[in-house]
Amino acid sequence: MKTIDLRSDTVSHPTPTMREAMARAEVGDDVYHDDPTVNQLEAEAAAKLGKEAAVFVTSGTQGNLCALLAHCQRGDSVILGDTAHIFRYEQGGMAQLGGIIPHTVPVQADATLRLPDLDGAINPDDEHKPVTRLVALENTHNAAGGLPISAEYTAAVGEFARENGLLLHIDGARIFNAAAALSVDVKDLVADANSVTFCLSKGLCAPVGSVLVGEREFIRRARRARKALGGSLRQAGVLAAAGLIALREMTDRLIEDHENAQLLAEGLSEAPGLRIRSQNTNFIFFSLAPHVNVTLDEFVRVLREEYNIFMSIYGGEKGVIRLRTHYWIDRTAIAKTIAAVSSILS
Repeated sequence: MKTIDLRSDTVSHPTPTMREAMARAEVGDDVYHDDPTVNQLEAEAAAKLGKEAAVFVTSGTQGNLCALLAHCQRGDSVILGDTAHIFRYEQGGMAQLGGIIPHTVPVQADATLRLPDLDGAINPDDEHKPVTRLVALENTHNAAGGLPISAEYTAAVGEFARENGLLLHIDGARIFNAAAALSVDVKDLVADANSVTFCLSKGLCAPVGSVLVGEREFIRRARRARKALGGSLRQAGVLAAAGLIALREMTDRLIEDHENAQLLAEGLSEAPGLRIRSQNTNFIFFSLAPHVNVTLDEFVRVLREEYNIFMSIYGGEKGVIRLRTHYWIDRTAIAKTIAAVSSILS
């Protein structure tokens, strides 16, 4: 029985075209800048996001940390959302390894940070206070249910940052999902950012890797930070080859994942005792009514053991299951999932 894995889009695996490109990849030593496939990936990634340069990193977490280390000095402060992935799910790497202090503000229901809250988080020029250096946004916002934030809002934050002598970083792990959902060019979503990370894995299906983009001098510093983090790569063209396919072929099809998520949410909503909490981009959050005679743990176990359908309980909110659609979740998988859930809850 074919596995239907809805736990995350991180479970996506390479397409046949990616596997073929990986097998044929031309490689060299990336530390010497001699890997032509990595160089091509970095050049195309920078151009696609409208930035000067890029560096290939092993993960979005590494990319975010390289960005913060390149932008900030020890003792500097970063303003970011209280449910931001950088703050909540990256082990406090900025503080552990960079001596950088997070200053959190509330994430709003629409996944934005209020400009007055950002303004209130800027420390005065006072020797008792850390120097506020950077604002970090997340698009799409994971903990806000996969909501995208608009180019207009990001431009307003960019203008605010410039007026206050700050820099702007975007954790764009799923920035191409945001662009698809908003029907805009990804360049417009990041035009005001000094740096952006995005994942080649997740919805883009590459097996490993993210890219950090920004100005050339910033990328030089970020590359030094990558070295300190043990992230310098050698014959990485094997991985970069899949990343090139991700950039060239996968970004324009993400709207299919969003449409499938909507269809799945609509079908699940008809199951007795199931409540859809939200559906945005490729995210679905749902819970079960108190009267349902099955716990979430039992529900997930039965789906896995009897139907080979994988779901996971969301750690950010009690009693909620989070699903993500991706390339390997097609209409047949959606129909099977709806039927299985309906059978369990009937």
